[in-house]
Amino acid sequence: MSGGAPAGDGVVRRAESADAPAVAELLLASRAAHLPYLRQAHTADETRAWVAQVLLPAGGVRVAEQAGRLQAVAAHAVDNGIGWIEQLYAQPGCTGQGLGSRLLRQALAELDAQGAEPVRLWCFQANTGARRFYERHGFVAVEFTDGRGNEEGCPDVLYERSSRRRGNVGYSRLADSLRSLLVCRFY
Repeated sequence: MSGGAPAGDGVVRRAESADAPAVAELLLASRAAHLPYLRQAHTADETRAWVAQVLLPAGGVRVAEQAGRLQAVAAHAVDNGIGWIEQLYAQPGCTGQGLGSRLLRQALAELDAQGAEPVRLWCFQANTGARRFYERHGFVAVEFTDGRGNEEGCPDVLYERSSRRRGNVGYSRLADSLRSLLVCRFY
């Protein structure tokens, strides 16, 4: 569907239990296409069961639909006041159409309405396209790991984004660095 209808022609809506098979297939297809280097920690059947029994019942799952077909999915949650983007995947061939941006903006708005601060997410270090996407949306890398803390054993990076109330975390760190530089040079 690459180059298909713009995101504005679709709809973003709350996922329903009836969406479980389509959401699971989207996750499986997207991971296979976009993350071929990733060791699969779960079988396809385990993923299908997890989507139906854990992911969707937890809430916070939104889907982007075009022409009646799920094209992208996002999941978010709040844990101890911190917002988390837990999943954000698009069908192979559907990246670059604005679907991920729409879903991410929706998730950020919902997390903001819940008072979640900051918003964080994990991304595999090798997933350079996703990393650029998150950085374009104001997320800043705050921690790099060797992958021992995730099921896939793949090096990852923790991203963080502060709301407008507190300013962009990247800007704050830049300002702090510049202040430190000025203090060191002039005192």
